[in-house]
Amino acid sequence: MPRSLKTPLGRFRFIGILEGISYLVLLGIAMPLKYLAGWPHAVKVVGWAHGVLFIAYLVALIAVTIDRRWSLIRVIVAFIASLVPFGTFWLESRLKKEEQAVS
Repeated sequence: MPRSLKTPLGRFRFIGILEGISYLVLLGIAMPLKYLAGWPHAVKVVGWAHGVLFIAYLVALIAVTIDRRWSLIRVIVAFIASLVPFGTFWLESRLKKEEQAVS
């Protein structure tokens, strides 16, 4: 297992990237396939995967909040980042910069 996945923060960052990718695939590929090509199955499959990743993101957010004692504001920002397209990528870059500043 990669070293970064052994910590709650590392797992949160990894799941955040996957959740962000699934959200963009849902919005940018599956939804157009449903509405422009008449293929609703794409939304069903990608939507299900995104839903699972979103729940995993929330669980990882709770774990990292407990581990790092994140403030309520930080938790809210992390939650909102999951609702905005490209938000999890923005959050990942901020967390990476913070980690590099500490090292």
